Amino acid sequence: MEMIQTEDLVFEYDKHDEEGNVIGKNTAIDGVNIDIEQGSFVAILGHNGSGKSTLAKHINAILVPSGGTMWVDGSDTKDPDKLWDVRQTAGMVFQNPDNQIIGTIVEEDVGFGPENLGVPTEDIWTRVEESLRSVGMLEYRHHSPNKLSGGQKQRVAIAGVIAMRPKCIVLDEPTAMLDPNGRREVLRTVEELRKKENVTVILITHYMEEVIDADKVCVMDSGHVVMEGTPREIFSRVDELKKYRLDVPQVTMLADELQSRGLDIPSGILRTEELVEALCQLD
Repeated sequence: MEMIQTEDLVFEYDKHDEEGNVIGKNTAIDGVNIDIEQGSFVAILGHNGSGKSTLAKHINAILVPSGGTMWVDGSDTKDPDKLWDVRQTAGMVFQNPDNQIIGTIVEEDVGFGPENLGVPTEDIWTRVEESLRSVGMLEYRHHSPNKLSGGQKQRVAIAGVIAMRPKCIVLDEPTAMLDPNGRREVLRTVEELRKKENVTVILITHYMEEVIDADKVCVMDSGHVVMEGTPREIFSRVDELKKYRLDVPQVTMLADELQSRGLDIPSGILRTEELVEALCQLD
């Protein structure tokens, strides 16, 4: 079953001159067609200005299409009567957790979303406990978010989304402000949640190493989806990715360089162990 589906999705916004007058339109998304299955892990890559974050904001109906259609679990995001359903179905985690955390105590912050949804009080506390446990932050429930590390704050932000029981979580560059340990923490948390709860995960990121376990990768450029496939398929096209100003995982780059020097190594190597194995099998 499709959790997210778009048909010829277009999003335009006004272009202004220095005096603030509208002088035309900018097209941020231009005729995008994607299908994302329930329970899958899909990564969306793209250079700054490619349209990937604009696309993410359509999934939660923060933005609505200028043209075409976005369906979230069968609901048309342009339909005002479906807005509540869309927002309950798709939860957003943003780049800066400080923009999402509003409570002075961790457990109050996590309970804020379910409270707004009208969940009964006793059920809210059950959800808070389950959500914090699922992200490994239960022992911090009585702490102030201000005293937490960046990775811990982001896990609390994710717990706040989990507590609303969405079917889909959209992570818009959630690790951009974190160190490597914080990045690993957050991604491990999300992957465990996906496996346990069959939640659809959509990850928008600049870090190529974060997408090697995705079911599907979409590459965007100038508002279009220009590449689509498994991580191995996408990262075997190193020169094409460079054309879109994107990197590849370091081990993939090394394997590609060795291949170009004449070594018989398969394309699209994603992990160090794979490269070691390929090198060991050479005569």
